[in-house]
Amino acid sequence: MSDDATPPTGDAGRAGRPRFLKSPLTRFVAASIAWLPVTFAAWYLLAPILLWPVRMLVQVIARTGFADLVKTIEAGGSMLTFVTTLKPGEGVGTGVVSVDVNMLVYAFGMPLFAALTLAAHEAKWWRTLALGYVVMLPFVAWGALADFLKQIAIAASPAIASQTGFAAWQRELIAFAYQFGALILPAVVPAVLWVLLHRAFLERLRRRVS
Repeated sequence: MSDDATPPTGDAGRAGRPRFLKSPLTRFVAASIAWLPVTFAAWYLLAPILLWPVRMLVQVIARTGFADLVKTIEAGGSMLTFVTTLKPGEGVGTGVVSVDVNMLVYAFGMPLFAALTLAAHEAKWWRTLALGYVVMLPFVAWGALADFLKQIAIAASPAIASQTGFAAWQRELIAFAYQFGALILPAVVPAVLWVLLHRAFLERLRRRVS
């Protein structure tokens, strides 16, 4: 049999790949994109379980730091409902103000981190997933609490906002905390965390690409 019939191996086999698959970086990016639908679907379906610790953390902080504003916190899926001590306005009777916060808005970094971790396919990847999940929980709680405070102290009507007792500088601080928790933390925290936990992988990737 002619040598031409022998399947290509080694460098020859790699040479037969499409050009866009030759780069390790390209393969990693492609794998990350392929994992995203899977991790986002799992994150969405398992949200009540994954975000239960966030609910507990928010409740502890609300009871210790904002007991004068929050009566109780109810949960339904990924939604938190803050039942407050605030009144809707004069002449409304015994009604109180309740505020809904969607925790998913502040937790989308979890599936992003999971997709990158699975694409890297490092040893003991499940430990990395668990560590990343635990580290991100307080930042999700930050976003949920800042959202609640923003709604009652800034977005609410003057009749409601005045009952919170927040000074002008405190409202400015709440606005900053909300913007930081909504626009920066959900995307930056998982990215920075992934880099810190995959330094060896990134170094190997750098050597292969260069």
